[in-house]
Amino acid sequence: MKYYKRNWEETRGDEFDNWGKSIWYFETENSGLPTKQMEVYENGKALKYDQKKLEDEYGGLGDQKLDLDEFSNFEITEQEFKKHWNEH
Repeated sequence: MKYYKRNWEETRGDEFDNWGKSIWYFETENSGLPTKQMEVYENGKALKYDQKKLEDEYGGLGDQKLDLDEFSNFEITEQEFKKHWNEH
């Protein structure tokens, strides 16, 4: 498994745009396919997706592999990922 944290400097661009910018957390298979995903917004809203909850009215677990070269600078430890996952 690999773990990533990435700031998104843009808002959602939909009816929930007022949530603000977000930080995205990913747990992926070694291939880059997400197994867990969390989005934490400036207003405090957190969205979490995994195999038990693939989607809801706000979004869903990514079904495409992350570009591991593009995400290499955003890799974090499993412990950091789990800390944030368990906080929300």
